[in-house]
Amino acid sequence: MQVTEVANDGLKRAYTILVPAADIAAERTRRLDELGRDLRLPGFRPGKIPATVVRQRYGQAVMSEVLEQSVNKATQQVVTDRGLRPALQPKIELVNFADGADLEFKVEVEILPEIPMPDFAGIEVERLKAEPAEEQVAKTIETIAARNRKLEDITEDRGAAKGEVAVCDFTGTLEGDAEPFPGGTATEMPIEVAGTGFIPGFTEQLEGIKAGETRTVNVAFPEEYGAKELAGKSAVFQVTCKSLKAPVNPAADDELAKTMGFEDLAKLQEAVRGSLQQEYDGLSRLKVKRALLDGLAERASFPVPEGMVEAEFAQIWQRIEADMKAERLDEDDKGKDEDTLKADYRAIAERRIRLGLLLSEIGRTNNISVSADELSRAMRQEAARYPGQEQQVMEFFRKNPQAADNLRSPIFEEKVVDFMLELAKVTDRSVAPEELSAAAAA
Repeated sequence: MQVTEVANDGLKRAYTILVPAADIAAERTRRLDELGRDLRLPGFRPGKIPATVVRQRYGQAVMSEVLEQSVNKATQQVVTDRGLRPALQPKIELVNFADGADLEFKVEVEILPEIPMPDFAGIEVERLKAEPAEEQVAKTIETIAARNRKLEDITEDRGAAKGEVAVCDFTGTLEGDAEPFPGGTATEMPIEVAGTGFIPGFTEQLEGIKAGETRTVNVAFPEEYGAKELAGKSAVFQVTCKSLKAPVNPAADDELAKTMGFEDLAKLQEAVRGSLQQEYDGLSRLKVKRALLDGLAERASFPVPEGMVEAEFAQIWQRIEADMKAERLDEDDKGKDEDTLKADYRAIAERRIRLGLLLSEIGRTNNISVSADELSRAMRQEAARYPGQEQQVMEFFRKNPQAADNLRSPIFEEKVVDFMLELAKVTDRSVAPEELSAAAAA
């Protein structure tokens, strides 16, 4: 095999590789002989099929297979012999693969850069810490009680107030139509007066309605309404109130706790406190991780493979184009022309790739890895999100290693972050939960 380097520019390498025709012919003959020994053809005894017959029937297919394997083997040998670390799959271009001639092809590959290790001790980050106040615990339990509210009949002769529930029959027609539109009719429908979940303006018009009363409600479907045949159109509903009910929240006591599966109110409070603390710890982790990665990005100045940046940018830009089409661009992006947006998001793509490579190298050089137990635990946690289908999800992961790798990556990243936090200069500061939430969202 002859290898000639034809390009060496930054992270890009290119080689022409020539595999002698004799090597190709020898491998082809070996494969045909091997095939002839196992082949079964009518009229021939096993292992006694003439080589000319085997070649005539299977020569072309075997030749294609030999060429493909020769290209892969030669490419891998070039990568190994030169100690290359490809960033992406090498690009192959066949130059000459005629029967009886030398196999000649070109290999283009982008390699990973040399990545210097930053001085972790020079990175200074602040870690905000917050604890749930008893008022927040009590407020959360009040919310839990509200979600477990009961509806009691209103027997007095009066109209419905905001927040109360009118049990109604209604029929809706589009403006100008006589027949009800599909989905516009219901019976015994509980509707919270001035509540959400209906067409804007619908529930507000039921304030003061009495049992037995019928009202005409005029509304307009939003332009972005899910059913296109209704979006932006005006509708009229004939609404008849059958009964009124008042929501009653249960007391925050041991009985409420028991309905939630806890021994008593103290145990429920403990669980709520732990849940809030977990939420605050997550926000704190998010902020300190961002600060750490920002500090890391400032110290990372190595070049990155263009192919990786282009692939990352393509994914980002696909989402941006969808946002532009749906008119939901971030406020900071509105008003920017396409060239400016592309430049901004290409820079983001480059930063992501650079940080990803640096985190990977930090993990590699410091022997950080994801254990089989850690990956199995993540798979079980993911499967638990699909009650009743846990076994199918686990089987999917076993049959699709790439899907399991998608779970491995975030675990690896978090372990690398933990490693860096041990070496960086971290200052803890206690703050109110509101300050922590605002800082994490900034």
